[in-house]
Amino acid sequence: MREINPNELSERENYKLLIGSIIPRPVALVTTLSEEGVLNAAPFSYFSIVASNPPLISVSVQRKGKEMKDTARNAIAKGEFVVHIGDEAYVEALNKTSASLPGDESEVDFAGLTPVPSKEIAVPGLGEAGIRMECVLEQAIQLGGNGESPACDLLIGRVVQYHVREDLYENGRIDAAALRPIGRLAGNTFVKLGETFDLQRPL
Repeated sequence: MREINPNELSERENYKLLIGSIIPRPVALVTTLSEEGVLNAAPFSYFSIVASNPPLISVSVQRKGKEMKDTARNAIAKGEFVVHIGDEAYVEALNKTSASLPGDESEVDFAGLTPVPSKEIAVPGLGEAGIRMECVLEQAIQLGGNGESPACDLLIGRVVQYHVREDLYENGRIDAAALRPIGRLAGNTFVKLGETFDLQRPL
């Protein structure tokens, strides 16, 4: 077993170890509105569940150097955002939203995605996603940076409305095979759902 001290590695080397080890990671496509009303969209694989009572989810938005990304800036300013579960049906368009565009240009327009109104918040969602969650910002936490400027902005969102495609929902459960979710590995590699298996928890 190789022993590696993270304090002896560069940020890039730590990044490679983390994204190569913590796999697969679900992909969230997040929409936010800028102060000028531009609909921003960006994909994130530092994304997970926090709690179910109330329903809370997290998206970690890594900074560009010391600069806060549009998603974090908009979510903090407006106090709301929409999280879409990445799936095979629109993965090509989802990937296009990762392009580095000026703040006054919409990744939604660039990727050819379809804005749809939300029910409880002002930020639109995207019609292509099988599942989307309207969120209000519960908390934004600045983390990392080794005592200098923060390395990321951790957004904790409280889900105030679910939108689930009819064929994905039955008896309160999501049909994962029908959803066809995507996951992120290292580099440019993504993964599909693949083989699944069940294990019973011990009593």
